[in-house]
Amino acid sequence: MRVFGLLLVASSLWGQWGYHVVKTYPHDREAFTQGLQYKDGFLYEGTGLQGRSTLRKVKLETGVVLQKLSLPGQYFGEGISIIGDRIVQITWQSEVGFVWGLKDFKLQRQFTYKGEGWGLTTDGKNLYFSDGTDEIRILDGTTLAELRRIRVRENGRPVRDLNELEWVDGEILANVWQTDRIVKVNPLDGRVTGSVDLSGLLSAGERAGTDVMNGIAYDAVGKRLFVTGKLWPKVFEIKLVKKGK
Repeated sequence: MRVFGLLLVASSLWGQWGYHVVKTYPHDREAFTQGLQYKDGFLYEGTGLQGRSTLRKVKLETGVVLQKLSLPGQYFGEGISIIGDRIVQITWQSEVGFVWGLKDFKLQRQFTYKGEGWGLTTDGKNLYFSDGTDEIRILDGTTLAELRRIRVRENGRPVRDLNELEWVDGEILANVWQTDRIVKVNPLDGRVTGSVDLSGLLSAGERAGTDVMNGIAYDAVGKRLFVTGKLWPKVFEIKLVKKGK
C-alpha cells in the first residue's frame, strides 16, 4: 500500500489530502475517459475524441466492455451521469447532449445548452455540469433546464478548468484539467473545501502514451473511490488520507 504526499497549499482554511492505493483494475488503453460512474457493480464510462466517442458499461474487475454505443462521428463525447434509469451524456463543443436508457443504451432524447460541455454528476435530483470555466451549472434532473450556477473559489480565487465531476457524500469532487489534482467543492456556494494531489498514481513507464488524469467514480454503498485517466492502463481504487495522519 502506497502513500503519497500533497503539494503545499498556502491555506489553513481547507483540507489537504493524500491517498492510499487500495487496489488496481485493468482499463482500456484506447479509452479517452471523459466521464466515469459506478453503479451496481459496474463502471459506466463516456469516452471522447472525434469519431471515437463512446458510452460503455464495463466490468470493473476485468476491464471488459460489456456494452458499448458509438456516438455519431461529429460529436466529441464528454461527461456522463446516471440519474434514475437514464444516462445523460454531454458533448464538448456541439452544444448537444443525449439521454440514453440505462439498460438498453437506446436514445430517449437530445437536448441543447450554450457553451462547452466538460463534466457531469448528480446528487440524485439535479445535475451538476462543468464547462471548463470556474462555474458549475446546476440543471433540473428531469427537464435538464438550467436552474442556477455556482462559481468555484479557492481562498477567494477562481478555480478554472474544472473537468470530470463526481458527487461524493454531499460534496463535488472535480478533476482540474491538465493536472493530477482533484478539488472538493461545496455544492451550495462553490467554496473549495479540500485539495488532493494524485501525482504518482502511474509510474513513469506507465505514463508513456497516456493523457491527463480524468475520471472519478464513487461506490456510495461500499464507500469506494475510483480514479483513472485518458488512455490510462489502470483504474485505481483509492482512499483519501488527511495530511498529517
